[in-house]
Amino acid sequence: MAMFRIRIAIIHIFLLLLLTSSDTYGFLRGVTSLGINYGQVGNNLPQPEKVLDLLSSLKLTKARIYDTNPQVLTAFANSNVELIVTVENQMLAVLMDPQQALQWVSNHIKPYFPATRITGIAVGNEVFTDDDTTLLASVVPAIVSIHGALAQLGLDTYIKVSTPNSLAVLAESYPPSAGSFKTEVSGIMSQYLQFLSSTKAPFWINAYPYFAYKDKPDEVPLDYVLFNPNAGMVDPYTKLHYDNMLYAQVDAVIFAIARMGFGGIEVGVSETGWPSKGDADEVGAIVDNAAAYNKNILRRQLKNEGTPLRPNMKLEVYLFALFNEDMKPGPTSERNYGLFQPDCTMVYNVGISALSSPSSTSSASISLTSSATKVKT
Repeated sequence: MAMFRIRIAIIHIFLLLLLTSSDTYGFLRGVTSLGINYGQVGNNLPQPEKVLDLLSSLKLTKARIYDTNPQVLTAFANSNVELIVTVENQMLAVLMDPQQALQWVSNHIKPYFPATRITGIAVGNEVFTDDDTTLLASVVPAIVSIHGALAQLGLDTYIKVSTPNSLAVLAESYPPSAGSFKTEVSGIMSQYLQFLSSTKAPFWINAYPYFAYKDKPDEVPLDYVLFNPNAGMVDPYTKLHYDNMLYAQVDAVIFAIARMGFGGIEVGVSETGWPSKGDADEVGAIVDNAAAYNKNILRRQLKNEGTPLRPNMKLEVYLFALFNEDMKPGPTSERNYGLFQPDCTMVYNVGISALSSPSSTSSASISLTSSATKVKT
C-alpha cells in the first residue's frame, strides 16, 4: 500500500510538471541557449577586449563571470553578449541590508547598464551546500534586497536574480522522479523557490556528470555521461527514457522543486564541463572525453532540445569554462576545464572553430561532421 501511494504521488507530480511546462512561461527566449563561463583565476589570461573578440568570432552571445570586474563590464559594452555577473559569497552578509544592496547595485550594475547587456545576477555560488551556516542564512535575504534595489532603480524587469546550486543540494537524484532536496536546507529552499516563482527567475544548477563517472567508473557507463550513443535508462515511475546523465540530473531538480510545491520554475545549467587533464586518481580526465562531452552538448544545443520531462523548453546551458585557469587551487583537473588556452588557441576542437583573425566579421565555422557520432534520441 505504501509503495502504491508513493507511485500515485509521483504520478500527481508528473502531471503537475506537464501542465506547467508550456512555453507560456517565456522560457524560450533568445536565439541560442548556449553560454560559457568566463573565469579569471589566472595570471596569463587575455585582456577582456580580446576575450570579447574570441566570443564574437565563435558567435557565442551568453557568458557568465564570477564577479563584477569593471574591465569586463566596460569591454563588453555595446556588444551582443549577454552577461550574468556574480556577487561573491563574502558579500552576502553585507548585502542583506537593503541600503547596502542599493549602494552595491548603484555602483556595480547601474553605471554599465544597458550598454553592457547584464541579464542576471548570481548571488553567491553553491551557498546551499556550503558548511557556513551564516552564509546560508544570508543568501535569501541578500537576493531579496538586491532584487528590491533593482526594482527601485527600474532594472528588475531586465535583470533576473538567482543563485547557482551544486547538485549536492539534492538528497536523491536517481531515478529522476525521486529527486528531492536535503532536509537540512528545506526551510530556506522553500523561501528561495517562492522568490523564484514570484520573479520568474531561473533555478540554476552546477551539474557535472564527470564527477559521477570519476567516483564510480566501474558502475557509471562512460557513453551515458558523455552523451554518446548508449542504451540509456528508463525512469520506472514516469517511463521517460534518458540517454545522458545531465538531462537526468536536471529533471531530478525539476522533480525536487515540484515536491516543494512549485511548478513552472525554469531550471538551467549554470556550469557543466569536463576536464582535459587530471591527476592519476582523476579517472576519465583526458582530452578525448572532454572533447566528446562538450561537442555532444553543442550538438544538443543546436537542436534547441529540452529534457525528457520538459521536451518543449530549451535547456539553457553554460559550459565551464572558456579558458584553462592556472591559479585555481585543488587537483590538476581544476586548472584544465577550458576550451581554450590563455593564448586563445584551442585545447581541443569542440566543433566551434575560432577564425584566424578575431577582427573578421565572417561567421565562425560550426563543424558537425567531425568524428563524434550523432547521438541517438
